[in-house]
Amino acid sequence: MFRIFYKLGLVFVAVAGLATQPAFAETPNEILASIQKEAAGTPGFKGFSAARGESFFKAKHGGEWSCASCHTENPAALGKHAKTGKVIDPLAPSANAERFTNPKKVDKWFKRNCNDVLSRVCTPQEKGDVLAYLLTIKK
Repeated sequence: MFRIFYKLGLVFVAVAGLATQPAFAETPNEILASIQKEAAGTPGFKGFSAARGESFFKAKHGGEWSCASCHTENPAALGKHAKTGKVIDPLAPSANAERFTNPKKVDKWFKRNCNDVLSRVCTPQEKGDVLAYLLTIKK
């Protein structure tokens, strides 16, 4: 009888341990695939480009800020908000495993940051190009 309770206890501890591990809903590649489905419905869509994404990331688009203004020219490094000075964790998934794993957070931050940089929402093409670029960044 003791063995049964002991084994059940071990199973409970193992399951509890798994429950405390961070569970990411999606991978960055799955997020990119989701953005691609959205972009596929737009006229002229031919796929994403990491080169176009890098150019977009570093350009100011007529305003004061670019993505790199806060996330730095090296998205694998710590960034700093251009206005508040708040430290920002690396944006590249290779340097920050939590990036681009939660669709709600991805939508929230693209909406907020695109508005800051472009004064509008990003198109699916722009989001996909930027993510394609960020996926090429090595730590």
